[in-house]
Amino acid sequence: MNKNAEETEDLLNELIEKLPSDFEVEIIVAPAFINLASAVDHLEYTNIDVAAQNMHQAESGAYTGEVSAKMLTSIGVRTVILGHSERRSLFHETDSIISYKVDTALKNYMRVIFCFGEELKDRQSKQHFNVVENQLTDALWQISEFSWINIVLAYEPVWAIGTGETASPEQVQEMHSFIRETVRKKFGSAIAEDVCILYGGSVKPDNAKEIFSKADVDGGLIGGAALNADDFVAIVNAI
Repeated sequence: MNKNAEETEDLLNELIEKLPSDFEVEIIVAPAFINLASAVDHLEYTNIDVAAQNMHQAESGAYTGEVSAKMLTSIGVRTVILGHSERRSLFHETDSIISYKVDTALKNYMRVIFCFGEELKDRQSKQHFNVVENQLTDALWQISEFSWINIVLAYEPVWAIGTGETASPEQVQEMHSFIRETVRKKFGSAIAEDVCILYGGSVKPDNAKEIFSKADVDGGLIGGAALNADDFVAIVNAI
């Protein structure tokens, strides 16, 4: 919940100016709902895509204040972030609700950036692998093999989000390797190798290159650092 309309436009203009036009990295920005339509228009002739930060699981109905998949696609937004740790912790979204949202997004031909990750207590009790496996199983194992073409995985250890703490590159690689192997066991090697696995958790310009150099890290889900154009561009250039 950052950036009003003017601030969003200023940030997008900075990104357009500072990002190389021939970059091979896929870049997606996720403004607040009220700025999505203008962002889509603003970025129409660039290589920067637009995603929504969330959506409701129902197609329509008496859900005052919510936004549906069809509302998003009607303005040109075809990617949505689901299961973000803040949605889980602050708004009590369960794996069951998130699974429903995933199904709805895929039904509407949207791409899903699916977020998941353990809390500090899970890491300390050495249950982090079990927690991550359960989150994947409960929210994604119902989808078809064909649907994986529209799934991006985003591992975000809750204890490393907005805290200044960052999982070590070795911890990140260990978990990303586990995630890929977990997908492989259920859906096969082709899907496991093709699926994009992002890391989110206090990624900054000074640690991005080392994190992204790990074999199973395909990119980042960037929070606070994405609010500053220079920092975000530096992170993009580190991939």
